[in-house]
Amino acid sequence: MDVNGTVAEGFEPVREAFVRNFEVLGERGAAVAVYRDGHRVVDLWAGTKDVDGTKDVDGTADSAPWERGTAQIVRSATKGVAAAALLLLHQRGLLDLDAPVGEYWPEFKAVGKERVLVRHVLSHRAGLPVLDRPLTPEEALDPLRGAEAVARQALVWEPGTDHGYHALTYGWLLGELVRRVTGRGVGDWIAEEIAGPVGADLWVGLPAAEAGRVGRSGRVEAPGNAGGLRSRPKRSVTEAYDDPASLTRRAFAAITPFPDQNDPAYRAASLPATNGIATAEGLARFYASLVGEVGGGPRLFTPGTLAAARAEESAGPDRVLVINTRFGLGYMLHGSASPFLDAGSFGHPGRGGSLGFTDPESGIAFGYVTNGFSKTVTADPRAQALVRGVRAAL
Repeated sequence: MDVNGTVAEGFEPVREAFVRNFEVLGERGAAVAVYRDGHRVVDLWAGTKDVDGTKDVDGTADSAPWERGTAQIVRSATKGVAAAALLLLHQRGLLDLDAPVGEYWPEFKAVGKERVLVRHVLSHRAGLPVLDRPLTPEEALDPLRGAEAVARQALVWEPGTDHGYHALTYGWLLGELVRRVTGRGVGDWIAEEIAGPVGADLWVGLPAAEAGRVGRSGRVEAPGNAGGLRSRPKRSVTEAYDDPASLTRRAFAAITPFPDQNDPAYRAASLPATNGIATAEGLARFYASLVGEVGGGPRLFTPGTLAAARAEESAGPDRVLVINTRFGLGYMLHGSASPFLDAGSFGHPGRGGSLGFTDPESGIAFGYVTNGFSKTVTADPRAQALVRGVRAAL
């Protein structure tokens, strides 16, 4: 396997795991980056830029190879980047986490939603994981349509009393809060206030000038030997995804049919729950910047904001994912559903593979992106193999 990039001394287990992902776990094209205490210690990439890259008879790739700087859509790993927008607005005194959402967005108070707090949105406790009338792909590309649909939607449960993964509605809730508070779209705000200042190659709404860097993504067959939510999940999980009336199925069907993630129009839209695009290095750099300075850039979170981000807000049976999950404010926390590095780690996986997180105690920040999406939701075997490699290096 022709692997490009470097690893610092002691982090060879990450490279070994990365190679094995291609040899055993069906990887097509991917990259992984790791920072420790603000310094990059892993920067690896391999395979083809496009998931459907094929091989010539002599074994060489006949499609573009993955290069340093190749980016991919990261699905729900976007949520961890978007959460930082609300937390930074709170840190700057512009947003009260314990205020009702309707205080900033009056139309949202319709049909009994006056008691939904900003905190509930971030911790998946708002009671709004579904839309009674799903949006079409065309409607979903307009962020105002998504916000209007959520504002009309009635609650599924009393806010704050339970939690369930807001797979798609999270993005419209968060995005409209950012727009109401700042007057800017969430994608623009992230570009100007997060990605730009810290020098991270990540976007929520891909600029046309960057489109050539992004590979085609697609499904790949995933082995069933991962921890957490497996490729072969428990029967209860499978039944939930198969039942059109379940909260699980309805939450992931809030856009129906789901858009083609290789469509330039979808990539250019701003959907902060699902369509972020990043390099592995950009994702890792973002998480490193949450907890410290990187390359002279700013540290994004104060100690108080950091503590709030990873303080447990939701734990136990998830009404949507039908497994036990743990959430802080906008971030998944280390646990069986999504193992990170250690107890204090926080971040967010993307359905089918991608992963970003940080572990402040060890100084580790991690980013992994792939063009091959498996059936996993929260704990992809390829990402988990790389996390184990990091753990072995410490």
